[in-house]
Amino acid sequence: MNAEQILTEIREANLSYLMLAQSLIRTDREQALYRLGISDETALLINTLSPAQMMKIASGNTLLCRFRMDDDLVWGLLTSHGKTAANESVSRLHASILMAGRHQEAA
Repeated sequence: MNAEQILTEIREANLSYLMLAQSLIRTDREQALYRLGISDETALLINTLSPAQMMKIASGNTLLCRFRMDDDLVWGLLTSHGKTAANESVSRLHASILMAGRHQEAA
């Protein structure tokens, strides 16, 4: 598997995860919180994402899901609510750095 294939797989996994999470939240919120290991605030955010926002978030090269991901700061940075285009790039970079740091802490 080459690098481009890996990135494609990550993007597909990201979109699948977001779609699954949103579906679970809309079907049974309490069960979704338990199964996904997310907070109420995170569930509210995921529930309100538009399809375009989900596609945009999923298109990154970092895997979004992890075991019991519950980081409201990262979600806020990725959705860039109320940010200008210039600030959006900085927010996405900041989110990537935070997620990489979480990976190091878990290792």
